[in-house]
Amino acid sequence: MPRLKYFFPDSQDFIDPSFNFFKETRNEHRIRQRDDLYPHEVFSRPYDGMLVSKAVVDGLGTGESKYSRPQRLRFFREGMSRFFRLPENMESMGDCGAFTYVTQYEPPYRVEDVINFYEASQFDYGVSLDHIVFGYEKAGRCFSETELKEFSRRKELTLSLADEFLIKSKNSKFIPFGVAHGWDRASYADSVKKLISMGYEYITMGGMVPLKTDQIIETLEEVSLVRKSNTKLHLLGIARPQELARFSDLGVVSIDSTTPLQQAFKDRKNNYHTLSGKNYVALRVPQLDGNVSLGRKIKSGVINQDIARELEKATLKALLEYSERRASLNYTLDVLLAYERLHSGEKNAISIKDDYEKTLADRPWEHCSCEICREIGINVVIFRGAERNRRRGFHNIQVFYEKLTSIFD
Repeated sequence: MPRLKYFFPDSQDFIDPSFNFFKETRNEHRIRQRDDLYPHEVFSRPYDGMLVSKAVVDGLGTGESKYSRPQRLRFFREGMSRFFRLPENMESMGDCGAFTYVTQYEPPYRVEDVINFYEASQFDYGVSLDHIVFGYEKAGRCFSETELKEFSRRKELTLSLADEFLIKSKNSKFIPFGVAHGWDRASYADSVKKLISMGYEYITMGGMVPLKTDQIIETLEEVSLVRKSNTKLHLLGIARPQELARFSDLGVVSIDSTTPLQQAFKDRKNNYHTLSGKNYVALRVPQLDGNVSLGRKIKSGVINQDIARELEKATLKALLEYSERRASLNYTLDVLLAYERLHSGEKNAISIKDDYEKTLADRPWEHCSCEICREIGINVVIFRGAERNRRRGFHNIQVFYEKLTSIFD
């Protein structure tokens, strides 16, 4: 079985190697991005390549790029691989970032704009300009005539743009991907069939992020009835570790997703991932100066600022001592929960107690040999600030990639 490729989408996620976890300071001369590290500069191989969206680099034409002007100029001057300092054995892919303009009637770009962006970026793969169809058929629910009309308009627009993209990029160096959209398995399969008839060998399945796993599977099964033996599918924004082998059987050759990273600081429970599949809650120790809820309580007089600061310091001290086996689990948990009550209330402290205890008792950071866990120890499971949270996300990316490669070994 051929191994799936994993592309990591860029969203300006990097870590500062100069960050001091004890003093919580960084090198004052540090230049963002240039002096920071991407996952592939921390681990030997956490993915097979990176995906960059035009919307992230260029914005939507109104100046809202996530890149500063100097970064953007350097990106086009150096090209994608050099800008991200990608090793030679990693590939690059570009798309338009359709989720960012989903509410607009039409995409904010022309096909020529997209091709020029891909060529200037020197991508290996380029995804055609598309417009997301947001909605999928569910049992017991029928779409209105108005909804179906809009879904069909977006689907046909995407196919028309894909046809234009394939024709106009025929002399480009990147390999073109056509995008398939739909609102049920039949409409997705129809998109794939039409893309194949245009001449596409590589096809991305778009708009599937909100879909449940069984909906993705049923769609891929329907697509299998119309795809050719040489048709290669890419799943945009999808990472379902338990289904990777099944995806591969159904013609998927590559995926991209930020889910492993995002879960480090956006998920309520699954913040720290392990190879065994057992996930852990990160220990929340919010920064007093940066927590909006705490700030409001202090300003309103509900919480004494001095007491809050002492509890914050005591919690960090207890966690460090626990990691060095100089404090007991019960003592550390009590201090952690005292601060939890302060910043999140008694109800949250009660509901999260068992999860915190499991994280502390199991000491998962000690059982991981990745570079992040070896270097920062217990800090990887502390939910506090971008530097800790992103490092935990980097750890999750590495765990996901190891799971992926083990499935296909």
